[in-house]
Amino acid sequence: MFERHQGGDEAILVCLDFGEPDYRDGIDEFVELVKSAGVKPLQIIEGKRQRPDAAYFAGSGKADEIAQAVAEHQAQLVIFNHQLSPAQERNLERKAQCRVLDRTTLILDIFAQRARTAEGKLQVELAQLAHIQTRLIRGWTHLERQKGGVGLRGPGETQLETDRRLIGIRVKRLKDQLAQVQKQRATQRKSRERTGQFTVSIVGYTNAGKSTLFNALTKAKIYVADQLFATLDTTSRKLYLDAEHSIVLSDTVGFIRQLPHTLVAAFRATLEETVNADLLLHVVDINHPMRELQIAEVNKVLKEIGAEQIPQLMVFNKIDQKALPAELLRDEYDKIHTVKLSAIEGNGLDLLRAALIEAMSQSEKEQE
Repeated sequence: MFERHQGGDEAILVCLDFGEPDYRDGIDEFVELVKSAGVKPLQIIEGKRQRPDAAYFAGSGKADEIAQAVAEHQAQLVIFNHQLSPAQERNLERKAQCRVLDRTTLILDIFAQRARTAEGKLQVELAQLAHIQTRLIRGWTHLERQKGGVGLRGPGETQLETDRRLIGIRVKRLKDQLAQVQKQRATQRKSRERTGQFTVSIVGYTNAGKSTLFNALTKAKIYVADQLFATLDTTSRKLYLDAEHSIVLSDTVGFIRQLPHTLVAAFRATLEETVNADLLLHVVDINHPMRELQIAEVNKVLKEIGAEQIPQLMVFNKIDQKALPAELLRDEYDKIHTVKLSAIEGNGLDLLRAALIEAMSQSEKEQE
């Protein structure tokens, strides 16, 4: 969704404080998001407001400051760590004389870059089109012109109406294709259910180490990087825990604060692997200062997709960074609720395997 410039995009970032407790950490995460999109941050403009300004979101004075920074740095982009209305984007673009993107568009761009499978690409395109539909009026003059020409004279339809109609047709086609994918997944799921296969989905905040854990357990070779949304596409593998126990383990897309609803909707087919799991491994970066808020954000999305009732096993990852010991924690009923481990070093994986076997046995007892 970005226009690529020679040497890569350079942007002015805008972060406004509306009184959120995690505002400062939110800036660090936003900068990582921008870098993950392949954009170089030039300057961060901050400010405090009680509520967004209707015309410029940041207010007219702050909009002038943004425009001045764009001119000084010759930036190609302004990116807001907030969701903007189409009118606010348009007004800011006129003021700054460059492209203005909001947080949703930024995340959609990262997803577009990361999607590898045909399904992932379909999902991202659907989310992008759903977002674009609300932003078709950008002040482009051609959108207001009537179509004309031989055989097309008369009232006709405006270019804007044509664009909307064509997007609508494409959206319907994408939804039909994703429905087919959903059907295939349902068939695979029924096959697993007939064999009584225990299914486990790995969930967690982006960059918590989900794919690293998946690779460590299954010896798979999923792409792993220290960046936000390194992998998007759900991968499932059969995992033998010991001679008598095996599970189907799935790695899913990472969550983040203010994950666009269009993405949650588009990725519903993929996320159904989570909804239909017997157990969720909720992976958390034990060292992150805002880990409790990250846990809350993941649980919020799980609730949105109808997976809040599925049992969770917390996995506190990256203990190697602070030389913490691997351990297994139980509640007052002697039930395992947390495993501390290092996916990258393998320390504590044996404890996780034991916890999974115990969870399987517990599930079988409850079904008897």
